Formats: sequence, C-alpha cells, structure tokens
Amino acid sequence: MIFVVGPRQVGKTTLCRSLVQEYQYFNWDNQDHRTLIIDGPTRVGEEIGLSQLQEKPQVVIFDEIHKYSKWKGFLKGLFDVYSPGLTIIVTGSSRLDVFKKGGDSLMGRYFLYHLHPVSVREIIEPCLSNKAIHPPMPIDPQAFHNLFNFGGFPEPLLKANVRFSNRWKNLRQQQLFTEDIRDVTRIQEIHQMELLAELLKYQTGQLISYTNLAKKVNVSVDTIRRWITVLESLYYCFTIQPWTRNVSRTLLKQPKIYLWDWSLLTDLGAKSENFVASHLLKAVHWWTDNGFGEYELYFLRDKDKREVDFFVTRNQYPWFMVEVKTGESKSISKNLVHFQKQIKLPHAFCASLLSDYVGVDCFSRNQPTIVPVKTLLSQLV
Repeated sequence: MIFVVGPRQVGKTTLCRSLVQEYQYFNWDNQDHRTLIIDGPTRVGEEIGLSQLQEKPQVVIFDEIHKYSKWKGFLKGLFDVYSPGLTIIVTGSSRLDVFKKGGDSLMGRYFLYHLHPVSVREIIEPCLSNKAIHPPMPIDPQAFHNLFNFGGFPEPLLKANVRFSNRWKNLRQQQLFTEDIRDVTRIQEIHQMELLAELLKYQTGQLISYTNLAKKVNVSVDTIRRWITVLESLYYCFTIQPWTRNVSRTLLKQPKIYLWDWSLLTDLGAKSENFVASHLLKAVHWWTDNGFGEYELYFLRDKDKREVDFFVTRNQYPWFMVEVKTGESKSISKNLVHFQKQIKLPHAFCASLLSDYVGVDCFSRNQPTIVPVKTLLSQLV
C-alpha cells in the first residue's frame, strides 16, 4: 500500500488520481462510499470485482479514511485478502500514524509519502530525480515572489490574487476547526483552540512557552501540549526539536514551532524563517521517504543563547546547518562558526532572502558561507 499524507488542499487526491489511468475511488466523506466501507473488505471487493481474474492489478484510492475508527483493520483485511491483485493508495489530511495508536498494525504493508506545498525546486523543475542534492538553477523572480507571498498551496499560488488568497485561507481555517478537529478528536473547546492557533502565528520561529500560552488561552499547560500535538497531526503547524549531541551546555527540551502555510505570517523575519523551515522539512521528508537514508531537521541552541536556526542530519550524523537572514548579509554569524567547529559540520550556510541568485553549488563549500536563499533552495526538493 501507499500512504500519501499532507495538509488539507495541498493536492493529495489530485496527484494520486493523475498518476493512474484506471482506478476505483472511495471517499469517506461520501455517504454511499462510507456505507460500503463500513460493510467491510468483502463488500468493497465485490463492488469493484476483486474476486474476478484480471490481467492488471486493480488500483483503489481511499480518501480521508482515517476518519473511520476501524480504518486500520479494514485496510489490513482488504490488503491481506486481495493482494497481490490489488494496489491500495490511501490519502489523508491527518497523520496516518499506525504505530503509536491502538488497533491492528499495518507495519510491513505500506510505504509512507509526505506531500508538501510547492517549493522553489518544484517550480523550477517539477520532475523528480534520483539525486538528493541538485545543481543550482535560477527561479523566475515573479514566481519566487508569488511563492513567498501566497504560500505553496496550489490554488492561491496559481491564482496569485490577494482577495482570493484571503478568502481561501479563511475557508481552510474554518474547515480545519469545524470539520477536521471535530472528526478526528473529541475536543469540545473549539474556540479556545482557534485562539491557540492564532497565537501560534506570533510564536513562529520561537521556543514554545507552554506556560504563557496556557495563561492566554485559559487552559492547563498539559492541554496546550495536547492541542499543539493535535494541530501538528492535522498539518497546521510543525515543531523542530533542539539537537543535543556533541553540543556543550545544550538546551534539552523546548522545541520551536512553525506553520505549514507561511503565507499566514505578516512579520517578514518570521515569514522568511518559516519559508526556509518548510523547504528543509520537505527535503528531509522526501529524502527519507524515498530511501536516501534517515534525515532529520533540528535547530541548535545552548544555554549561552547561541543559536542557529536549522540543523540537518543524515543517518544521525551532522550534515549542514542554516542561519536565515532577511536582508543582505555581509558578515558570517559567529554562532555558525562556533557550532561548526564544535560539531565538525561539513557545511554551514548563512542564507540571505534578498540576495540575488548565484549559480554556484552551495554544497561545494566547507567553510561557513553566505548564500542566497534562491540558490540554496533550488538545490533541494
């Protein structure tokens, strides 16, 4: 099976339906489809003729099936009974985490793929390749402007219209809180959770202060932790943990938080950092999902308040770090130099948002280097 997960309206279903010519499609939000699914794997198999001998395997797409409380058992039964004459694709706007929750395990029966918003490299060259790092390529300035300001979700990005984008974001926010949270959780305090989501826009790129958020939302610290986990599971936000190995006087616990849709942010500095964070997260997910190795995204901070925005590991070994600067920077951050020496990193980048594209491979440099954001992100995914 293939599981394709990602935020609402990022294009999961459109992508999956475009990849195969013939398929059967079931959406849990469709009442007729829901009835068939509840009746069980045998009923679905009969409906699409899986018991009949066929030359090619059937392709079945299940959309938003995670909203069904018994979805794991249903998929396990369908897969075990009808494979290898069946290919199953599952899409969802909630994390299809089959290991940490109860129910039948699907381990060994699926590959997981994350679908992220559109990125710089995807605009330049949408075809996938077998390379982890690509040669640098220029992006059209207007395309970069639209991506940065309207976000990477297909509809507002393609229309590039402020009024449409505002309406789209409001509608998506409503769907998140009136449908998604209601369908996959038992949370009743929806308005307080909306307040938390609004507050997180002003926490972007900062260490999460659970105590301060709890006071502002008027709930307990444990509730704030639980609600942020829910918002993460529904792809509203994501957290990055601090790297603690080989760092003296390290910060041990507090994560930093970012939004999946950077267009929600108005502060230029926070938006720039979130923009790069989203690209790096997309890269580490894609590299891991496609078998290049185990990649993780962290940040660096010690008790002396020295900090670097992002730190990428490959197979648990340090690979490169990135410090984001909104303006054109002419001097290397002392923190980059300090941490590169301490951790012995191969690459350290000071990424400048406003610098013009330079057609040189960023990863050819081993000393701390000021690089344009346009160049660095063009080499990712």
